[in-house]
Parts: sequence; structure tokens; C-alpha cells
Amino acid sequence: MPISSSLTLTPTVPRIAATTHTSHNSHPTHLRFTPNFKPTNLRAFLPLTSLAPTRHRRAAGPVCLFTGIVEEMGTVKQLGTAPHGGFDLKIAASTVLDGVNLGDSIAVNGTCLTVTEFDGKVSDFTVGLSPETLRKTSLSELEPGSLVNLERAVTPTSRMGGHFVQGHVDSTGVIVSKVPEGDSLWVKVKTEKSLLKYIVPKGFIAVDGTSLTVVDVFDDEDCFNFMLVAYTQQKVVIPLKNVGDKVNLEVDILGKYVERLLASGFVSSYANSS
Repeated sequence: MPISSSLTLTPTVPRIAATTHTSHNSHPTHLRFTPNFKPTNLRAFLPLTSLAPTRHRRAAGPVCLFTGIVEEMGTVKQLGTAPHGGFDLKIAASTVLDGVNLGDSIAVNGTCLTVTEFDGKVSDFTVGLSPETLRKTSLSELEPGSLVNLERAVTPTSRMGGHFVQGHVDSTGVIVSKVPEGDSLWVKVKTEKSLLKYIVPKGFIAVDGTSLTVVDVFDDEDCFNFMLVAYTQQKVVIPLKNVGDKVNLEVDILGKYVERLLASGFVSSYANSS
């Protein structure tokens, strides 16, 4: 479904509010969204070489890490192509704006994204979506009013309540069933065989950025399932989705490292040298 917004570039004072969480990385221009939506040509799906330079972004730094413990559900305000040629997403939130700075990483439905603009007065922030992100994730299906899971990157003092989540979505899955049991909810998701091989019973998986434990894997159906307790159902977006809706999936990185080592012959060469 085409999604767009009308954007204008205004050389005015940055909208980043002078709150207790002030950023020192302001820029003399910013993108201001207007409520005028019209069809888009989805230029964000073109190869990266065809896109105009994006606006201010922090230079590449250390890879961020998340836990899969959702901090809050934000609400999509606007999204669409921008004058710089990219695709922007603006989200209303509160908790994740505490201490936010330009260039910080926030996971949106399990996708690690960079904050390019925020406004403390109206409690929202903007992130840019690359063509690859739009192709790999379900974020392109969002629309104004959609709820999204949000989590800030961990700090050295954060509690690791979930598992190591990179925010690098491997692929998407489709919800094929939702079955209540007491106050809990069984959810079954179908995905591609190439990803299912990394999913194991009682193993970790991030579904829309939520750290969950796999209960069963159904190889003949290309499916796996998990259970959401009553508390989790109130804190994440998965129960709000319908059968047939997409979810972002990130498998445990450990399985992919093991596969890579086995394929490279590292194990056999090590055994022969022992």
C-alpha cells in the first residue's frame, strides 16, 4: 500500500526542544512534516546510488545492542519520502526520548534505526529508513496510527532481561494462528525455510523486537510458535496484529556463527591439528 507524506525543508531554527535532554548536535535545517498526504513514487526503493545525500547523521560507531525487552509502544505519526530522497518515519513516544540525542539508536519493531530529529515538547522523534530496511522488514506496511515496539540501545549499566538482539532483522514471518489458552496467547508464525533452520525449540528469537522463547518448531509447515503471557500481551504490539499480518524476525546470532565456522572447514582443520 503506497504511503507518503508531503515534506518541506525550512531553514529555520531547529525544532529540537530545549528540554532537560538537550542535544548539542543541532543543525540549522530540519525536515518539517505537513499534514498533506499524496501518492508517492516510493523513491526509497531505488538503489542507494540513486538517492540524494541524507541529512545530518552521526558517523558510524560501535554496533548497538538491544535486549528485546520492549520499553514502550509508540504511535506512528507520519511517514513517507523526503526531499533528500530517503524515507522518513516519525513516531510519538515518551520513555525512549529520555536522554535522547541525534544519532542515537532506537529499535522500532526490532529494527535498529538512527534518530535524525526529535522534539521534546511534542514528544516525537524521526528516523530514516533505507531501501534495504524497507525490503527486509515490515516497516513499509506501517501507516499513521500504527503502534510500534520501541527499545533504546543498552548501556553498560543496563539489565540484560532478554537476550542479545542486534536490531538487524533477518527476514519477516506471517502470523498463521492466534489461540488463547487461559489468559495466555499461543501465536504461530510461518517463515522461509532458510531462516527456520536457525530456530530451535526453547531457543531465543526476537519477534517485532520482542525477546521470546520458541516453544515448538514445525518443519513440515515452515512454522514455529511461542506463547505470550497476559503481562506481555499488554506491553507489545504482537497481540494487536491479525492472522496474515507480517512480523519482523531476528534469530539468535549464535547459530549463524556455528554454521559459518562449519562451512569454512575451521572445525575439521582444528581437529586435524590437535
